[in-house]
Amino acid sequence: MKIPQSLISSLQNIKGFNENAFVDTHENEASPIAVRINPFKKTDTFNHAESVIWSEYGKYLPDNYLATFDPLFHAGAYCFQEASSMYLAQILKSSVDLSQDLNVLDLCAGTGANSTLLASLLTPDSLLVSNDVLKVRANVLAENLTKWGTMNTIVTNNDPRDFTRLSGFFDVLLIDAPCSGSGLFRKDPNTIREWSVGNVTQHALRQKSIITDAWGSLKQGGVMIYSTSSYSKAENEDIVDWIEKQFGAQHLVASNEDKLGNEVISEGSYRFYPDQVKGEGFFITAFQKRNSEKEVFIRSGKPIKNNNRRTEREIFRNWVKNIDDHTWFGKNDDFFLINPLHEHIVQLIQLNFNLRKVGVSMGKLSSKDLIPEHELAMSLFLSEKINKVELSQQEAIKYLKREEFALEQAVKGWSLMTFEGFGLGWAKILPNRINNYYPKEQRILGKES
Repeated sequence: MKIPQSLISSLQNIKGFNENAFVDTHENEASPIAVRINPFKKTDTFNHAESVIWSEYGKYLPDNYLATFDPLFHAGAYCFQEASSMYLAQILKSSVDLSQDLNVLDLCAGTGANSTLLASLLTPDSLLVSNDVLKVRANVLAENLTKWGTMNTIVTNNDPRDFTRLSGFFDVLLIDAPCSGSGLFRKDPNTIREWSVGNVTQHALRQKSIITDAWGSLKQGGVMIYSTSSYSKAENEDIVDWIEKQFGAQHLVASNEDKLGNEVISEGSYRFYPDQVKGEGFFITAFQKRNSEKEVFIRSGKPIKNNNRRTEREIFRNWVKNIDDHTWFGKNDDFFLINPLHEHIVQLIQLNFNLRKVGVSMGKLSSKDLIPEHELAMSLFLSEKINKVELSQQEAIKYLKREEFALEQAVKGWSLMTFEGFGLGWAKILPNRINNYYPKEQRILGKES
């Protein structure tokens, strides 16, 4: 691995940079593998693994760890996330009152590592909108948030400028910006070949454009968190200066008052170097918005009695716990479970955005019963009345591969397939066979080595 000399030269005057240690780490140490446990589906599997000291649920795993054939991964008991980027939780805790109900936008959500972290920290009545501009990534984002099991999430597939339609709506705006990727050189050596000073300049322009497009969606007093996986000052400290001047934002200056002690503070922001922390290169900082925006008018959501939908309610009662605390809506014969407090914003987003996920998709009604959707199997809202079948490791792998397997004792009808108590998906038990409803596009491919 040969670090570009132009990058090294550009870092010489940045606090915390140690050229010899920086180069040696990149050339001789592997990128650490880390996961973050789902607090809603806690597993003891990683109890003895080394903890990520700045993350309550972060754990380091062996370099050869493979989750493909681990049913707990498919159940949403944990997700992979680069260790340094888990510091987002500390930034949120220090800059936002997480005990309050918040509207949060993860603008450049990618495949969802940050979104699942946000979902873990927010109150049930908070709303998380996770967006990615690329349709393929947005679909994976929706799958990963489905695994996490929460209801208060919406996944969109829109350009950042589209969020001007939600003027002054969000309390928190996270922009984990597309960048030149130098902080991931160890994790993805291909980024070295793609890196150049010109590429850094182009990304800095794009970062400013994204921030400008999304700024209006943040309410007065709201917090914007900005991060990159880049070492370059042009994408980090220079962007901080630009935000302060362009928008009059208050930079929430970082300090060393917390228990971590090994992060590097650079001009009031956090810089992570792999020779100083067990993680990759990362930059993160926060701002508070001072100026006001004309807020989009959204009526206060109130629980709906659903008196005209008693038949639906009684059917759903067999599938969803505490159904009277929730509401739902139907679209193209599918029914979606949502928090009543979010009904009006869901209606607004339906009209103005490309939706990939909203609340929990319950399924379709047929002959006065529900044909359940996979999202319901993965959710935290399943009724205790639902039949469950606990699978062995071998049975779970066959189920996840959609291969045939037999069950000695099982109640006929719909059953939730589980592993160590966590839902994997649906199967319908018939007299002479098992119909596997695990999504074909998510099935395990290949063989265990």
